[in-house]
Amino acid sequence: MGIIGTGFMGGVHARSARLAGATIVGVAGSRPGKSQGPHSSADELIESGEIDLVHICTPNHLHAPLTLKALAAGVAVICEKPLATDAETAALMAARAAEAGLVATVPFVYRFHAMVREARHRVARGDVGRVSLVHGSYLQDWLLRPEDDNWRVDPELGGPSRTFADIGSHWCDLAEFVTGERIAAVSAQTGVVQRERAGHAPVLTEDVVTVQFRTTGGALGSVTTSQVSPGRKNRLFLEVSGTEQSLAFDQEEPEKLWVGQRSGSMALVRDPATLSPQALPYSPLPPGHAQGYHECFDAFVADSYAALRGEHRDGLPTFEDGARAARVCDAVLASAASGRWAEC
Repeated sequence: MGIIGTGFMGGVHARSARLAGATIVGVAGSRPGKSQGPHSSADELIESGEIDLVHICTPNHLHAPLTLKALAAGVAVICEKPLATDAETAALMAARAAEAGLVATVPFVYRFHAMVREARHRVARGDVGRVSLVHGSYLQDWLLRPEDDNWRVDPELGGPSRTFADIGSHWCDLAEFVTGERIAAVSAQTGVVQRERAGHAPVLTEDVVTVQFRTTGGALGSVTTSQVSPGRKNRLFLEVSGTEQSLAFDQEEPEKLWVGQRSGSMALVRDPATLSPQALPYSPLPPGHAQGYHECFDAFVADSYAALRGEHRDGLPTFEDGARAARVCDAVLASAASGRWAEC
């Protein structure tokens, strides 16, 4: 394997790659002088003939050119999200991967929480009845202050959307994954809270987003995303209400799935002895031994590598899912700009 990108996400990918048994041939920086190993650049690593798969963990504007180069070279790809900075390019990347017959996945890793898999199974089994309402939020505070800065703030590097592309994409993917329904149309608002940041004046990418939506199955929904909510570190919350039950999952308390009923509610705690067969593979630790983000990422990478060996893994997020998230993001931006509903 090769890795392109030496920041936080590059380190996360490298850890999971090693745990899955991969040999990391080299790590290439997104800028000259940051590479590690025998290959001095990303292009050289891709074209070396020494790797089966490349992990692309760079700023967003580099995802498409590096991915297309890798696919053309016959190299499988794990590319960070957003897959591209616009839906058209993301669709092109998905099409090229399909044409090449290569494994191409996107780390929508919250799918790999055992209790998310349990929720998905229960919805599919009919426990919640007909889905009527899907709602939640994804809240952070790491860009709360004017002095807080990151390359994602710059649309030349991160793309025209920041908060929604970065974390709203995770929430929408999770909502569609759990319910089995697609977001069909959106009505959105975006807001910039910190209009000037160090090195970025004025700020052009959004700090907060609110979205109303309807699904292909007729359910109504809403989601709020923010990178400026004080005290909220990485709070992804999803609740699905149906005619029989509600299910709620909070990523900051991933060992639990709340099950709500008219006659009484309960918190289902992760336990391999009681989980469904669909959730069990993602619960490697005994009950009471908390699992979290790293375990999700490890499972995602392991399943991607299994696909590389020709094995099937249910729920593996592919470039098609990345392109889908880009379509929803484009619709959110279009709705916010026009003040009208936009189809996804």
